[in-house]
Amino acid sequence: MKKTTLLIITPIITAGIVSAEESCGITNLGSCLIRKFFEFLLTILNAPVKPLLDMTYNLLTQPVNISIFSGIWGIIVYILSMFYGILLMYVGFKFVISGHSYTQREKAKTGLASTLIMIVLVQASYYLYTLINEIVSSVTTVILNMIQQDFFLITIDNTTNVGLEFFLLIPYLITILITLILLVLRYMIVSFGVIFFALGIFFYFIGPLKNYGKLILNTIFIVISLTFFYSIIFLASSKLLDLTAFQNTKILVMIGAFSIVNFGTIILTLFAIFKSVRTTPITQIISVATAVA
Repeated sequence: MKKTTLLIITPIITAGIVSAEESCGITNLGSCLIRKFFEFLLTILNAPVKPLLDMTYNLLTQPVNISIFSGIWGIIVYILSMFYGILLMYVGFKFVISGHSYTQREKAKTGLASTLIMIVLVQASYYLYTLINEIVSSVTTVILNMIQQDFFLITIDNTTNVGLEFFLLIPYLITILITLILLVLRYMIVSFGVIFFALGIFFYFIGPLKNYGKLILNTIFIVISLTFFYSIIFLASSKLLDLTAFQNTKILVMIGAFSIVNFGTIILTLFAIFKSVRTTPITQIISVATAVA
Protein backbone atom coordinates (compact mmCIF):
# COMPACT_ATOMS: atom_id res chain seq x y z
CA MET A 1 0.00 0.00 0.00
CA LYS A 2 2.81 2.39 0.91
CA LYS A 3 4.65 1.63 -2.32
CA THR A 4 1.51 2.25 -4.34
CA THR A 5 0.92 5.59 -2.60
CA LEU A 6 4.54 6.61 -3.18
CA LEU A 7 4.26 5.73 -6.87
CA ILE A 8 1.18 7.92 -7.15
CA ILE A 9 2.59 10.89 -5.21
CA THR A 10 6.01 10.96 -6.89
CA PRO A 11 4.85 11.90 -10.41
CA ILE A 12 2.43 14.45 -8.95
CA ILE A 13 5.25 16.16 -7.07
CA THR A 14 7.49 15.93 -10.09
CA ALA A 15 4.81 17.51 -12.22
CA GLY A 16 4.34 20.21 -9.60
CA ILE A 17 7.97 21.24 -9.91
CA VAL A 18 7.47 23.15 -13.11
CA SER A 19 9.05 26.38 -14.13
CA ALA A 20 7.12 29.39 -12.86
CA GLU A 21 7.40 31.02 -16.27
CA GLU A 22 5.34 28.28 -17.98
CA SER A 23 1.90 29.60 -18.95
CA CYS A 24 -1.28 27.61 -18.59
CA GLY A 25 -2.99 26.35 -21.74
CA ILE A 26 -5.05 23.48 -23.09
CA THR A 27 -1.94 21.45 -23.87
CA ASN A 28 -0.57 21.60 -20.32
CA LEU A 29 -3.74 22.08 -18.31
CA GLY A 30 -3.10 19.03 -16.11
CA SER A 31 0.44 19.97 -15.09
CA CYS A 32 -0.61 23.61 -14.72
CA LEU A 33 -3.39 22.75 -12.27
CA ILE A 34 -1.00 20.58 -10.28
CA ARG A 35 1.57 23.38 -10.22
CA LYS A 36 -1.04 25.88 -9.04
CA PHE A 37 -2.12 23.45 -6.33
CA PHE A 38 1.44 23.10 -5.04
CA GLU A 39 1.98 26.83 -5.20
CA PHE A 40 -1.14 27.28 -3.07
CA LEU A 41 0.10 24.58 -0.69
CA LEU A 42 3.49 26.26 -0.37
CA THR A 43 1.78 29.57 0.35
CA ILE A 44 -0.11 27.97 3.23
CA LEU A 45 2.98 26.23 4.61
CA ASN A 46 5.12 29.38 4.37
CA ALA A 47 2.42 31.62 5.85
CA PRO A 48 3.68 31.16 9.46
CA VAL A 49 7.32 30.98 8.35
CA LYS A 50 7.62 34.23 6.39
CA PRO A 51 6.67 36.66 9.22
CA LEU A 52 9.19 35.02 11.56
CA LEU A 53 11.87 35.12 8.87
CA ASP A 54 11.14 38.77 8.08
CA MET A 55 11.48 39.75 11.74
CA THR A 56 14.65 37.68 12.05
CA TYR A 57 16.15 39.33 8.96
CA ASN A 58 15.36 42.82 10.26
CA LEU A 59 16.91 42.09 13.65
CA LEU A 60 20.00 40.69 11.93
CA THR A 61 20.57 43.51 9.47
CA GLN A 62 19.13 46.71 10.95
CA PRO A 63 21.45 48.79 13.18
CA VAL A 64 20.30 48.86 16.79
CA ASN A 65 18.58 52.08 17.83
CA ILE A 66 20.61 53.45 20.74
CA SER A 67 19.24 56.99 20.63
CA ILE A 68 16.68 56.21 23.36
CA PHE A 69 19.58 55.88 25.82
CA SER A 70 21.49 58.94 24.62
CA GLY A 71 20.22 60.98 27.58
CA ILE A 72 21.43 58.42 30.11
CA TRP A 73 24.73 58.16 28.23
CA GLY A 74 25.14 61.92 28.56
CA ILE A 75 24.56 61.73 32.33
CA ILE A 76 27.08 58.88 32.72
CA VAL A 77 29.72 60.75 30.70
CA TYR A 78 29.06 63.91 32.72
CA ILE A 79 29.63 61.98 35.96
CA LEU A 80 32.80 60.40 34.60
CA SER A 81 34.10 63.79 33.45
CA MET A 82 34.21 64.87 37.10
CA PHE A 83 37.10 62.44 37.58
CA TYR A 84 39.13 63.82 34.67
CA GLY A 85 40.60 66.63 36.74
CA ILE A 86 41.48 64.31 39.61
CA LEU A 87 43.22 61.87 37.27
CA LEU A 88 45.17 64.66 35.54
CA MET A 89 46.22 66.11 38.90
CA TYR A 90 47.32 62.65 40.05
CA VAL A 91 49.42 62.10 36.90
CA GLY A 92 50.90 65.61 37.22
CA PHE A 93 51.75 64.97 40.86
CA LYS A 94 53.55 61.73 39.91
CA PHE A 95 55.46 63.65 37.26
CA VAL A 96 56.57 66.29 39.78
CA ILE A 97 57.73 63.84 42.46
CA SER A 98 59.53 61.68 39.93
CA GLY A 99 62.52 64.01 40.21
CA HIS A 100 65.45 62.89 38.12
CA SER A 101 64.25 59.28 37.92
CA TYR A 102 63.97 58.49 34.22
CA THR A 103 61.78 55.43 34.87
CA GLN A 104 59.29 57.33 36.99
CA ARG A 105 59.14 60.22 34.54
CA GLU A 106 58.42 57.81 31.66
CA LYS A 107 55.67 56.14 33.70
CA ALA A 108 54.18 59.55 34.41
CA LYS A 109 54.28 60.43 30.69
CA THR A 110 52.64 57.12 29.79
CA GLY A 111 49.98 57.69 32.43
CA LEU A 112 49.28 61.17 31.06
CA ALA A 113 48.97 59.84 27.49
CA SER A 114 46.64 57.02 28.65
CA THR A 115 44.48 59.51 30.56
CA LEU A 116 44.16 61.81 27.55
CA ILE A 117 43.30 58.86 25.28
CA MET A 118 40.70 57.68 27.81
CA ILE A 119 39.09 61.13 27.94
CA VAL A 120 38.83 61.30 24.15
CA LEU A 121 37.41 57.76 23.85
CA VAL A 122 34.87 58.24 26.64
CA GLN A 123 33.65 61.52 25.19
CA ALA A 124 33.35 59.93 21.72
CA SER A 125 32.04 56.57 22.98
CA TYR A 126 28.49 57.19 21.70
CA TYR A 127 29.70 57.83 18.17
CA LEU A 128 32.21 54.96 18.27
CA TYR A 129 29.45 52.64 19.47
CA THR A 130 27.16 53.77 16.67
CA LEU A 131 29.91 53.27 14.09
CA ILE A 132 30.65 49.73 15.31
CA ASN A 133 26.94 48.82 15.15
CA GLU A 134 26.57 50.17 11.63
CA ILE A 135 29.69 48.36 10.39
CA VAL A 136 28.53 45.01 11.82
CA SER A 137 25.03 45.52 10.41
CA SER A 138 26.37 46.40 6.95
CA VAL A 139 28.70 43.39 6.82
CA THR A 140 25.91 41.10 8.06
CA THR A 141 23.55 42.43 5.36
CA VAL A 142 26.11 41.81 2.61
CA ILE A 143 26.67 38.21 3.75
CA LEU A 144 22.96 37.43 4.12
CA ASN A 145 22.27 38.80 0.65
CA MET A 146 24.64 36.16 -0.71
CA ILE A 147 22.21 33.44 0.43
CA GLN A 148 19.55 32.15 -1.93
CA GLN A 149 16.23 33.89 -1.27
CA ASP A 150 14.26 30.66 -0.87
CA PHE A 151 16.81 28.92 1.36
CA PHE A 152 14.78 29.52 4.54
CA LEU A 153 11.39 28.85 2.93
CA ILE A 154 9.50 25.61 2.52
CA THR A 155 10.02 24.39 -1.05
CA ILE A 156 9.06 21.36 -3.11
CA ASP A 157 12.33 19.91 -4.34
CA ASN A 158 11.84 16.16 -4.20
CA THR A 159 9.75 13.50 -2.53
CA THR A 160 12.09 12.96 0.42
CA ASN A 161 12.35 16.66 1.21
CA VAL A 162 8.58 17.17 0.96
CA GLY A 163 7.95 14.40 3.47
CA LEU A 164 10.53 15.83 5.88
CA GLU A 165 9.09 19.33 5.52
CA PHE A 166 5.58 18.17 6.46
CA PHE A 167 6.95 16.20 9.40
CA LEU A 168 9.45 18.82 10.69
CA LEU A 169 7.56 22.05 9.98
CA ILE A 170 6.62 22.56 13.66
CA PRO A 171 10.21 21.95 14.95
CA TYR A 172 11.46 24.33 12.27
CA LEU A 173 9.07 27.05 13.44
CA ILE A 174 10.16 26.48 17.04
CA THR A 175 13.86 26.87 16.20
CA ILE A 176 13.15 30.10 14.30
CA LEU A 177 11.10 31.39 17.23
CA ILE A 178 13.94 30.64 19.67
CA THR A 179 16.38 32.48 17.41
CA LEU A 180 13.98 35.40 17.21
CA ILE A 181 13.74 35.59 21.01
CA LEU A 182 17.54 35.54 21.32
CA LEU A 183 17.83 38.29 18.72
CA VAL A 184 15.30 40.44 20.60
CA LEU A 185 17.32 39.99 23.80
CA ARG A 186 20.48 40.82 21.88
CA TYR A 187 18.82 43.97 20.49
CA MET A 188 17.87 45.11 24.00
CA ILE A 189 21.36 44.45 25.40
CA VAL A 190 23.08 46.25 22.53
CA SER A 191 20.64 49.14 22.81
CA PHE A 192 21.50 50.06 26.39
CA GLY A 193 25.06 48.76 26.00
CA VAL A 194 26.12 52.25 24.93
CA ILE A 195 25.95 53.22 28.61
CA PHE A 196 28.25 50.40 29.69
CA PHE A 197 30.54 51.05 26.72
CA ALA A 198 31.54 54.41 28.19
CA LEU A 199 32.00 52.82 31.64
CA GLY A 200 34.05 49.99 30.15
CA ILE A 201 36.45 52.42 28.46
CA PHE A 202 36.81 54.44 31.67
CA PHE A 203 37.44 51.36 33.83
CA TYR A 204 39.94 49.94 31.32
CA PHE A 205 42.32 52.87 31.90
CA ILE A 206 42.05 52.71 35.71
CA GLY A 207 44.57 50.22 37.13
CA PRO A 208 42.48 48.45 39.83
CA LEU A 209 39.39 48.45 37.56
CA LYS A 210 41.10 47.36 34.33
CA ASN A 211 39.76 43.77 34.45
CA TYR A 212 36.22 45.07 34.88
CA GLY A 213 36.73 47.31 31.87
CA LYS A 214 37.95 44.32 29.85
CA LEU A 215 34.93 42.29 30.95
CA ILE A 216 32.45 45.00 29.93
CA LEU A 217 34.11 45.68 26.58
CA ASN A 218 34.56 41.99 25.71
CA THR A 219 30.93 41.24 26.54
CA ILE A 220 29.68 44.18 24.48
CA PHE A 221 31.80 43.25 21.46
CA ILE A 222 30.66 39.62 21.65
CA VAL A 223 26.99 40.61 21.78
CA ILE A 224 27.35 43.14 18.94
CA SER A 225 29.22 40.69 16.68
CA LEU A 226 26.69 37.86 17.16
CA THR A 227 24.78 38.80 14.00
CA PHE A 228 27.99 38.60 11.95
CA PHE A 229 28.65 35.04 13.16
CA TYR A 230 24.99 34.18 12.53
CA SER A 231 25.28 35.32 8.91
CA ILE A 232 28.42 33.20 8.41
CA ILE A 233 26.62 30.13 9.78
CA PHE A 234 23.60 30.70 7.53
CA LEU A 235 25.78 31.25 4.46
CA ALA A 236 27.80 28.09 5.14
CA SER A 237 24.59 26.11 5.69
CA SER A 238 23.11 27.34 2.41
CA LYS A 239 26.23 26.21 0.57
CA LEU A 240 25.68 22.68 1.90
CA LEU A 241 22.68 22.36 -0.41
CA ASP A 242 25.07 22.47 -3.35
CA LEU A 243 26.32 19.06 -2.20
CA THR A 244 24.37 16.03 -3.38
CA ALA A 245 24.33 14.50 0.11
CA PHE A 246 22.29 17.41 1.53
CA GLN A 247 19.95 18.20 -1.36
CA ASN A 248 17.30 15.76 -0.15
CA THR A 249 17.36 17.05 3.44
CA LYS A 250 16.99 20.81 3.06
CA ILE A 251 14.67 21.15 6.05
CA LEU A 252 17.24 19.39 8.26
CA VAL A 253 19.94 21.79 7.07
CA MET A 254 17.72 24.78 7.91
CA ILE A 255 16.88 23.45 11.36
CA GLY A 256 20.55 22.67 11.93
CA ALA A 257 21.58 26.20 10.97
CA PHE A 258 19.17 27.82 13.43
CA SER A 259 20.08 25.26 16.12
CA ILE A 260 23.79 26.05 15.77
CA VAL A 261 22.98 29.74 16.06
CA ASN A 262 20.94 29.14 19.23
CA PHE A 263 23.49 26.88 20.90
CA GLY A 264 26.31 29.17 19.82
CA THR A 265 24.63 32.11 21.54
CA ILE A 266 24.28 30.14 24.78
CA ILE A 267 27.90 28.97 24.63
CA LEU A 268 29.23 32.49 24.02
CA THR A 269 27.11 33.81 26.90
CA LEU A 270 28.44 31.14 29.27
CA PHE A 271 31.97 31.86 28.04
CA ALA A 272 31.57 35.56 28.89
CA ILE A 273 30.20 34.69 32.35
CA PHE A 274 32.98 32.19 33.17
CA LYS A 275 35.60 34.58 31.89
CA SER A 276 34.24 37.33 34.11
CA VAL A 277 34.44 35.03 37.15
CA ARG A 278 38.07 34.16 36.35
CA THR A 279 39.25 37.69 35.62
CA THR A 280 37.47 39.41 38.52
CA PRO A 281 38.10 37.29 41.61
CA ILE A 282 37.04 38.31 45.08
CA THR A 283 40.60 39.40 45.95
CA GLN A 284 40.41 42.10 43.28
CA ILE A 285 37.08 43.29 44.65
CA ILE A 286 38.65 43.60 48.09
CA SER A 287 41.67 45.45 46.70
CA VAL A 288 39.42 47.89 44.83
CA ALA A 289 37.31 48.50 47.94
CA THR A 290 40.49 49.08 49.97
CA ALA A 291 41.87 51.51 47.40
CA VAL A 292 38.62 53.47 47.36
CA ALA A 293 38.51 53.57 51.16
